[in-house]
Amino acid sequence: MTHRGIVHIVGAGPGDPELLTIRALRLLQSADVIVYDRLVGDDILGLADPAARKIFVGKRKSHHAVPQTGINALLVREAQRGRTVVRLKGGDPFIFGRGGEERDYLRRAGIDVTIVPGITAATGCAAASGIPLTHRDHAGAVTFVSGHVAAGNEGPDWAGLARSGQTLVFFMALSTAGVTARKLIEHGLDPVTPAAIVENGTLRNEKFVTGRLAELESLIRDNRITGPALAIIGDVAALAHIETHDREALAV
Repeated sequence: MTHRGIVHIVGAGPGDPELLTIRALRLLQSADVIVYDRLVGDDILGLADPAARKIFVGKRKSHHAVPQTGINALLVREAQRGRTVVRLKGGDPFIFGRGGEERDYLRRAGIDVTIVPGITAATGCAAASGIPLTHRDHAGAVTFVSGHVAAGNEGPDWAGLARSGQTLVFFMALSTAGVTARKLIEHGLDPVTPAAIVENGTLRNEKFVTGRLAELESLIRDNRITGPALAIIGDVAALAHIETHDREALAV
């Protein structure tokens, strides 16, 4: 009898391997095939079974190692061969990770699929930077926004986003930072609203800068932020507090 394959869509978290969930680690160590994205680092892949086949399908702006249709077909093909597949994504697969699209495709193909959540880039980077995304005195809501959406013709509900009393987290925010700041200010958000940029959050090469909304584009340019990075906009960004420590020492 042929073993029935399965695909586990797994969140790898924001980068630090110590922020993997226990379930994610267990699945990495038992997978036959690991299909992974660009934001999954070597430290995390090194936790997998050395015998597992590892397939890179990462994307960056204007360049996809494998198109999404190819990724979908690959996952189906490996599962149909009876293999246990881990589809490994940075952050959480259901937050700007196309996890929902891939799950739906697999289900339509009759493939068993499970979802393993991960710590999002937003929560991981905010925690690493000492920024509380919500705070009783400063922010009663938090909204996650794709920077790619911000560049679209229609874009998000800028008036809704510009309402005070909430934190805005823009993913994939670098190339559209100028548009983001301009639109928010045009719709009523104060230009001096605190803003933070976090690059490579939770990793040893993390870079963190703060300023004001009106300076968002220049913060990125002047500090040579190249990504991956996200922008946190709102009063809570002024509460950032970076602890100076040796990450390797803490891991002992």
